[in-house]
Amino acid sequence: MDAKRGYVPKDERDFSASAVEKLRKASKHVCYLINEGYDLKSASTFVGNHYALSERQRLALVRSVATEEQLSIRRSKEKTSALGEEVWVDGFNTIITLEVMLSDSLLFDCMDGTIRDLAALRGTYRIIPETKEAVCILLEAFEKMDVSSVHILLDEPVSNSGRLKALIADLGVGKNFSLDIRLLKDVDRTLWQKSNVITSDSIILDHCISWVNLTRAFAEGRAAKTLRVWE
Repeated sequence: MDAKRGYVPKDERDFSASAVEKLRKASKHVCYLINEGYDLKSASTFVGNHYALSERQRLALVRSVATEEQLSIRRSKEKTSALGEEVWVDGFNTIITLEVMLSDSLLFDCMDGTIRDLAALRGTYRIIPETKEAVCILLEAFEKMDVSSVHILLDEPVSNSGRLKALIADLGVGKNFSLDIRLLKDVDRTLWQKSNVITSDSIILDHCISWVNLTRAFAEGRAAKTLRVWE
């Protein structure tokens, strides 16, 4: 049986009601430090050691928080529509979050309004039963948005990227937009130069010209359960 995407058995303990309350307290310290100029990794390590947080709890904090400057930049670039325009999709980032949602695994409501997960790619990826539905949800969303063209970028070095490209191409036949699927060695830097980017990757959000918060729309549309580990 395929394991659920993004699920780790210890999450039930690490993100219980009492654990989330502790994480929210820890988040205040992390936010104070990063707004004072401290590096996020160093701040999360320092605070994580103080609160005896697990690696997954620390990762949840790192992915959930941002500096006030980062929040301002990301909000200023967020768009609510891409009607008649082209969109650029961080493929693995977006599809994996959808797979996690469909697997009923943990999703996090982050400070910048994005929805993120704890699934780690690390160069390996395999297609799971939820993948096809995730791709269908994504493509149907673009039809409803009435965009002119969709560019889905996949990290070429990641295993099974070619299989995922073929699946997307098959499911994308007959849509009301032109579909371009690319395997690239550096997806992140390519997206830095683009408008209407679909991603929750914080580095891309800080560099891209503009972005659309589609993962949040997915989570809200399906009433997905999300955790907020910050205050």
